Amino acid sequence: MAFYKKSKLHTGTALICSLAIVFSALPVYATDTIDNLQNQTSALENELKGINQDILTLSEKISDTEMQVEILNSDIDKTQDDLEKAQKNEDQQYENMKSRIKYMYEHGSATMLEMLFSAENMSDFLNKADFIENLSNYDRKALNNLKDVHQQIADQKADLEAQQDSMKDLQNQLQTQQTQLQAKAAATSTNLNEVNAKLQKAKEEEAARQAEEARKQAEAAAKAEAAAKAEAAAKAEASASTNNTNTSSSSGNSGNSGNSGNSGNSGSSSSGSSSSSGGSNSSGSAIATDDLTLLAAILQCEAHYDYDSMLAVATVIMNRVYSSRFPNSIHDVIYAKGQFAPVWTGSLDRVLKQGPRSLSIQVAQDAINGARLAAVADCYYFLYAPSTSRTGVVIGDNVFFTSW
Repeated sequence: MAFYKKSKLHTGTALICSLAIVFSALPVYATDTIDNLQNQTSALENELKGINQDILTLSEKISDTEMQVEILNSDIDKTQDDLEKAQKNEDQQYENMKSRIKYMYEHGSATMLEMLFSAENMSDFLNKADFIENLSNYDRKALNNLKDVHQQIADQKADLEAQQDSMKDLQNQLQTQQTQLQAKAAATSTNLNEVNAKLQKAKEEEAARQAEEARKQAEAAAKAEAAAKAEAAAKAEASASTNNTNTSSSSGNSGNSGNSGNSGNSGSSSSGSSSSSGGSNSSGSAIATDDLTLLAAILQCEAHYDYDSMLAVATVIMNRVYSSRFPNSIHDVIYAKGQFAPVWTGSLDRVLKQGPRSLSIQVAQDAINGARLAAVADCYYFLYAPSTSRTGVVIGDNVFFTSW
């Protein structure tokens, strides 16, 4: 009877040890999946951050390009007006010349001869002859000069239109890139949401697995505790049986048999220790010039030739010089990329080569000395008024405003 109980106890102890080993060796696939998904999430978040930064950079480029296109549109309209004025001047000069030629033809050479022969002396005769020749030369020279001006303005307009086409192409390219990046950002955001959903599901499954594992471990521990109590009870019963046998028997060998039971208890204790151990295991321009001359030249290009119109443009330029949003020198403000059309059309260079007019220099000097036009004192931008719908303060042909 005692041997049967010892065998049963050994079997129970072995079962408990086996369960402990099984629980300690449960797979960690769920944890590996969570780590993998977390890595994917971090990678997608970094990718999305980079895409959004690229979109922001492109948006700034598009904004700058749109500003330059608007400036070009304004200058093209202004150049078109200049071209029409030049054409009218050329046509008027041509009509004047035709009238003189017609007069000379209708009155014949007699009038010229009368003028010559009416001379009082040889000196007067030569002067009148020079006058007739100079009159003819004047007509030809004036007409040729007007044609040259007309051609220069036409060339300038063609150059502006070519730049406008180039800027519009660049604008379209940037907008296409922005659209592509926005689509990529949307796709990346979708992927990120999907991975986050998988990650959340994996975490929930891992929590459920760990809860189930804890439940099984608690169940196994309860069984082990019950088995230990049963083993202790069996020991007590076996010990009582041995004592009864020793009392009723005169043979000393029976007592030795009881010692054999103690040996069994020792084995059981060792098995219990093993079970406990198992449980713990489951746990610009090239012309150099001074600021005064440069400022005077740009004023002459950008404004009516009157004091207030020029001072208004000068006020905008000086406002930029003293603003942290723009370059801090007259030269760098004027030659900033895409800001003043006369820089890239060559008009500024032509004025610098000829030298600015006296009024332009006077206004530039006053502006450098601190003079500002009060009406545009807080303005940083201007455009050719007839070509834009922007509201602001109109001075001469330009409309002035505070922000783009």
